[in-house]
Amino acid sequence: MYKNSRGRPGVVLAAAAVAQFVVALDMSVVNVALPAIRTALGFAPLDLSWVVHVYALTFGGFLLLGGRACDLYGRRRLFVLGLTVFGLCSLAGGLAQAPWQLIAARAGQGLGAAASAPAALAMLTTTFTEGPRRVRALGVWSAVNAAGGALGVLAGGLLTEYAGWRWVMLINLPIVAAALALVPAGVPAGAQPARQEKLDALGAVLATGGVGLLVLGVVRTDILGWSSPLTWATLATAAALLVAFLFAESRAGAPLLRLGLLRSRWIAGANMLVFLAAAGQFTAFYFVSLYMQQVLGMGAAATGTAFLPFSLGLVVGTIVATRITAARNPRASLVPGALLAAAGLAWFALISPNGSFLTDVLGPSLVTSVGAGLVLAPVAAAATTGVAAQEAGMASGLMNSSRQLGGCIGLAALATIAAHHTGTATDPAALSDGYALGLAVTAVLFLLAVVVAIGVLPRHRAVPPVPKPTTVPADNQLEGTPS
Repeated sequence: MYKNSRGRPGVVLAAAAVAQFVVALDMSVVNVALPAIRTALGFAPLDLSWVVHVYALTFGGFLLLGGRACDLYGRRRLFVLGLTVFGLCSLAGGLAQAPWQLIAARAGQGLGAAASAPAALAMLTTTFTEGPRRVRALGVWSAVNAAGGALGVLAGGLLTEYAGWRWVMLINLPIVAAALALVPAGVPAGAQPARQEKLDALGAVLATGGVGLLVLGVVRTDILGWSSPLTWATLATAAALLVAFLFAESRAGAPLLRLGLLRSRWIAGANMLVFLAAAGQFTAFYFVSLYMQQVLGMGAAATGTAFLPFSLGLVVGTIVATRITAARNPRASLVPGALLAAAGLAWFALISPNGSFLTDVLGPSLVTSVGAGLVLAPVAAAATTGVAAQEAGMASGLMNSSRQLGGCIGLAALATIAAHHTGTATDPAALSDGYALGLAVTAVLFLLAVVVAIGVLPRHRAVPPVPKPTTVPADNQLEGTPS
């Protein structure tokens, strides 16, 4: 039915890694620049948060749709389209002259990322056969993803202080150009399927609406609060849409998310793990950044530089995790990694108002980051174990959705807990106590990840394959993948 097309695996890996780097970078690079953006464009205080929230809203809301679309219409096609939209919207954001223009550009970036991120991961899982080669490729992808998020804080501080806030948007352009330049060098084009499946329109509407409202309800708690009737009405509507989505998918002939995927202990466990790990990691970044700036009095550039050891630890952790996972299975790295990350975050929770970078930040940063690296690399391998090539985008969109939702919900919930503990006090001692409480809860999240890894993930590498659907894939199979 398809002619086998030989891509260049090294080029596919490079393109996917660069694309994931810019998506991860963009999730953190803007945060440090928010005060400068408010002054330059005249944002109202209550509107400024939309610069961050609208990206999370469109990215999280459209991930499942983007993942399934790349299965049906071609992974390379969605990869190129998503990166192009992302790059053009980055340019528009860098040239914005009014608040609404920047917010619209950030929404467009989220849409582009929702197409390119699952397509990149799906390209990897269909290029590299399941086993050590895929583990190594996903290890590189995970290391670059983690480094992008950590280096975004550094880049945001340096660019804002020395080049101007517009460069936190414009910095994306050369990175996007590099990823797109790699595509014709070795990323294979998808063949036209003999029979084209239609996209599950009802599922797309319900999933996008449900996830989008869930993200919206959670991220707006920074202004409305958790007790607001509007917050609860938004979350209740989101829950109703998601329940309707599951009901519709159980009866759809060509679903956006085949519920049978979740019967795999690897896939179900990995998505639970990535949700918990993202909630812990994103929130730790937030609290530690605030501690360094508001308690230790460090500037934006110094705070960004202080995250370099964290980036280094993440890379070290992913390298070690790749070797462990290739020799054994993802579970062998996930359990010790989550335990190490929990220990590092518990150490972070000992921060004090009279501390310093050397005594309160450097040590726990190294321990936490190595542990997080041990978790991040194998979780991608676990989330794609046993997945048929025709559903690689579906599984990738699901994992990216779990990560995005974990980060949004975890950050909003723990920020509320810390703010409630701090109250109206603004002195360093009160702020430090609030951040310490939040960091202690993130340690608990990684302990819950240990429970999931032990209780849900299989002990052995061999797992029953996920049943292949009867649908025809949109991409031709690469050499070494099931056809």
